[in-house]
Amino acid sequence: MLMRRGLTGATVAALLLATAGTTPSVGYVPTKRYRNCRALNRAYPHGVGRPGARDKTSGRPVKNFRVNRSVYTQNTHLDRDHDGVACEKH
Repeated sequence: MLMRRGLTGATVAALLLATAGTTPSVGYVPTKRYRNCRALNRAYPHGVGRPGARDKTSGRPVKNFRVNRSVYTQNTHLDRDHDGVACEKH
């Protein structure tokens, strides 16, 4: 019984050492900081906003922007009217 626990611990330690320094799992995409709205709108055609954001406008508000807290947080410099939606367009 004691030997089995040691083998399991050694196996776990070997796996941890083997995977140290590897890249994150498939599907992980780091959040990108865009230089300007033109670049952001290539990836998010109607803009990107934080959860609960509402487009502040005198006309018809944009409702089809992508909600993504991490992308918005990296690109708050592109939210010129400070309404929680960066680079919104119809």
